Amino acid sequence: MNEFLEPGMLVRNPKAPEWGVGQVQSRIGDKITVNFREAGKQVIDGRFIALTLVIED
Repeated sequence: MNEFLEPGMLVRNPKAPEWGVGQVQSRIGDKITVNFREAGKQVIDGRFIALTLVIED
């Protein structure tokens, strides 16, 4: 469900909105490393969480 994500993309974790916007650092299989503004670096298991793409104008 997160196969489209690439390093540099901005995302949100809908299960942890308090983390704010994060930047994808890497995606290896279902493991996605994201650096969130409010929570720092987090490793997300993409089998259980569908990250939401953020489009900034």
